[in-house]
Amino acid sequence: MKLSGAQTRSITAENVYGERGRGGMAEVSETPQPEVVRIGQKWEPSQVASDLGRGWKVRPSIMLPAETVTTLMDVDGPGIIQHIWCTVDPKRLRHLILRMYWDNEETPSVEVPLGDFFCNGWRIGDDWKPVNIFSLPINVNPSGGFNSFFPMPFRQHARITIENISTCDQPAFYYTINYALCDIAQDDAYFHAQFRRVNPLPYKEDYVIIDGVKGQGHYVGTYMAWQQNNWGWWGEGELKVYLDGDREFPTICGTGTEDYFGGAWAFIDTFSAPFMGYPMGSPLADKVPQGTRHSVYRFHIMDPIRFQSDIKVTIQALGWRRGPWRYLPLQDDIASVAYWYQSEPHAPFPSLPDRDYLEVI
Repeated sequence: MKLSGAQTRSITAENVYGERGRGGMAEVSETPQPEVVRIGQKWEPSQVASDLGRGWKVRPSIMLPAETVTTLMDVDGPGIIQHIWCTVDPKRLRHLILRMYWDNEETPSVEVPLGDFFCNGWRIGDDWKPVNIFSLPINVNPSGGFNSFFPMPFRQHARITIENISTCDQPAFYYTINYALCDIAQDDAYFHAQFRRVNPLPYKEDYVIIDGVKGQGHYVGTYMAWQQNNWGWWGEGELKVYLDGDREFPTICGTGTEDYFGGAWAFIDTFSAPFMGYPMGSPLADKVPQGTRHSVYRFHIMDPIRFQSDIKVTIQALGWRRGPWRYLPLQDDIASVAYWYQSEPHAPFPSLPDRDYLEVI
């Protein structure tokens, strides 16, 4: 590795601005640290450190009050976020909204429920156990350790918030944001991610993963949380990518849903790989029960989809009718996250669905 003048910093609940030489300074006291007051977080030092005091894990996590936005990062640049880790009780992952703002923009470049950002839109069982993800940009490790390695450059300022839209306080939110203060090249693009959900998908309509993107950039990933509302195979639909003025017909048209996500012949088994995966679903292929939930991801790290002025990405929900072999347009519950880089400014995102529409039941 080459030597660099970059300065490494790390934000946690015990060093909310990632300042040099100020980690682990929290005290077991009713009086909050001034920097915690300044960033606007709720002050709750851990009483389990009362015998040991400062330097002994006094404030390892924070409370996310109900129906409140909490700031996680608020630093000046130039710099680049290199790694984000967090963990929390997984019961409300759709009700914790992650947002990221670059260079003092008014609308977020990232607006995604926390679980979906980390390829975990569904629950597993009554204990809401997260699904492990072993990809390069997103890792979810036992038991619910959420990691992002997407590089996120900023020139003037970076702000990350998390909103708890539920009516209950969320205790014990742990997080680390590792970043470097360094020069950013003129042609470095900004990271974006957008969530969408349609339940149910209207008959004979394509599901829209992303639309309305204006500017130059490259598309780098898709995550989908897909619940089928019909019996049988659900993945015959084609992915379509409309580039730089495409109208009726796209430049890129895939061969099937499981093909785009790196599998073949109805998956048959789950898998998680560096760039693509089907980590949650059914091995029954054409006999999948109604109501089955699937998770799929595809990261275009080695093969980014470049666009010069605009991009739209859609996918068909397509199964089979019983009897003679004919396609059946499906009306499923589908949610997605699109990940991409582009120049700023970006077009405003569609309004995020409200709490009730987001809920996973």
